[in-house]
Amino acid sequence: MDSVASGIRTLGPVVAGTDGSEPATKGVLWAADEAAARGRPLTIVHAIGVEQAQYLAFDDSHLILGTAREVLDKAAARVADRHPGVSVSTELSRDEAADSLLEAAGTDGTIVVGSRGLGGFSALLLGSVGLRVAARARGPVVVVRHSPGVPSGVVLAAVRDDGDRDTLRFAARTASLRKASLRVVSVWLFLQNVGSMATMVDDVSGIVRAEADATSRIVAPVREEFPDLVITEEVLRATSVAGALVKACEHTDLLVMGARRPAHAIGSPLGRVTHAVLHHAPCPVALIPR
Repeated sequence: MDSVASGIRTLGPVVAGTDGSEPATKGVLWAADEAAARGRPLTIVHAIGVEQAQYLAFDDSHLILGTAREVLDKAAARVADRHPGVSVSTELSRDEAADSLLEAAGTDGTIVVGSRGLGGFSALLLGSVGLRVAARARGPVVVVRHSPGVPSGVVLAAVRDDGDRDTLRFAARTASLRKASLRVVSVWLFLQNVGSMATMVDDVSGIVRAEADATSRIVAPVREEFPDLVITEEVLRATSVAGALVKACEHTDLLVMGARRPAHAIGSPLGRVTHAVLHHAPCPVALIPR
């Protein structure tokens, strides 16, 4: 079994990045909730991105490192107040934020980042560090842009084909641990398929049934693995995959989707749909390597 699948089956430790900003703190607290649900440790990482710190003047170096430790101590204290039973460790890194998080997570850790940071060399900006981590991670990455105040008790999984089985398994295990239900959706692009697929079936309803059957085949093994989990399936007809997913997750605790990484991407290191959902989803988004 490869390392990604193994990590998804077991749900390893949780790693959260922080720069002390409020959005980053939201990510840390979400990570603490997840670590508590899993019964796994939480590592909080703060990266100052100053490998040459030893060459700075003593006062400058002392100030930078002292401030960094304060950031970590405050984050750890917030977690301790929220989940006293969670084992928390902190890590201060002189490397860049993305590299620091990836190294701390290893092959089976889940990385959690906030959607925005303070700016500058220690920021966890969705447009930079968060996207680079999501594009390179070997395990799950969760971007917490919005954290619902009152849990809905629903985890949403977006699937398209057999390549999303690990995505679905991660969503099912997360829902099970959080005592939530799992809603599985697939999106059928209406305008894209009218010309090419309409001749293959009698009508639009036939296309939807075919999509629903394909989704059911993907979900079937997960139903067997999690017999006590409430799972619903739905095919969404839309003209935009990203738009449909953003709308679908309006009242969910977490959206889980595969991280599609174009082989020769220009601009975003992730697919267009993934990139759009990360920027607009009203709930945390978990990206699972495909």
